[in-house]
Amino acid sequence: MTGKEIFGNWIVRNILLGMLFVVGIIVVVNLLLGAVTMHGKSIAVPDMTNMTFKEARQVAEKAGVRVEIGDSVYVRQMKRGAVFSQNPKAGSLVKKGRRILLTTNAVNAKQVAMPSLVGCSMRQAKAELASKGLFLGKMTYIEDIATNNVLKQLYKNMEIKAGTMIDSGSSIDLVLGLDPSQIQTYVPDVTGMKFLRAVDVVQDNSLNIGRVIFDANVRTYNDSLNAVVYSQTPETGDFPITRGSEISISLKLE
Repeated sequence: MTGKEIFGNWIVRNILLGMLFVVGIIVVVNLLLGAVTMHGKSIAVPDMTNMTFKEARQVAEKAGVRVEIGDSVYVRQMKRGAVFSQNPKAGSLVKKGRRILLTTNAVNAKQVAMPSLVGCSMRQAKAELASKGLFLGKMTYIEDIATNNVLKQLYKNMEIKAGTMIDSGSSIDLVLGLDPSQIQTYVPDVTGMKFLRAVDVVQDNSLNIGRVIFDANVRTYNDSLNAVVYSQTPETGDFPITRGSEISISLKLE
């Protein structure tokens, strides 16, 4: 049977027409799906940290996404109402119209009761402060029979009584005892550590954080938390240093 005779057969012709119809439907559906879902076309989520909600919304609209406030925290170092974090993160590839959830810095700080630290060890005091959302500030040493025993607790350079309501995120300075026979400690090596970890290690060695220098690529509070120490003064070594001395650190994003 010749090709002409095959295609002239009404059964064969109907089968072929049916197949062409199905293929056409598939092509059209794929084209429509591609248009609706922007298949293969994604938007990079802009970085909205440290912006006000109004600024973040304007940036999001230009990028083709939308924003909503999902939660809030209180970070003393940040401006009130600023975007603390976002989900998905900046640089993530999303579809047009995707909702980006923002966590903003609360306008008003949460109030917490000042704990009673007098008589505690320095490490116990640090743990108690952390449980209340407070931070250990400067440590000052005076002669006493027990080293690192808390003798006074200070807020804004004044003694503060236990139970006093203060802002969450506040720093509390401590006056600690120091046995004259234990006046010296050693400088820890904090290079390669993130900021908060470095502060924790320095304080655990009865030393204070002095000057903190961030490289130019550290632009936001989130950046500062992720930055790592690349130099410190004084450097670690075998020589002793007086408790309460300061360690200065320089940090950068890796």
